[in-house]
Amino acid sequence: MNMQQMMKQAQKMQRQLAEAQDELADVEVTGTAGGGMVTVTGTADGSITGVRIDGSALGLDEEDTDMLQDTVLAAINETLAKAQEVTNQRIGALTGGMGMPGMPGMF
Repeated sequence: MNMQQMMKQAQKMQRQLAEAQDELADVEVTGTAGGGMVTVTGTADGSITGVRIDGSALGLDEEDTDMLQDTVLAAINETLAKAQEVTNQRIGALTGGMGMPGMPGMF
């Protein structure tokens, strides 16, 4: 394989990787705990989109349950943002800040 063919193959792989990453944002995933008392939804790209807590199992009214769900969701998303920041810093240091093709939002 000559250099031009290798470059074309690499570009094709980059496009395919970018398309796959874009598709992950549309794939919804759900996890539960406590026999269904807590349900967390998100997307396959690592975003958390919702937290549902069965407040009645904890003796909470609807307003308190809503506030608890919103607070937990905010804490999760803050944690994910901080984790992404640390990842970007560490990987960026390894790559000399060059970034990685096909990895939008990283480095």
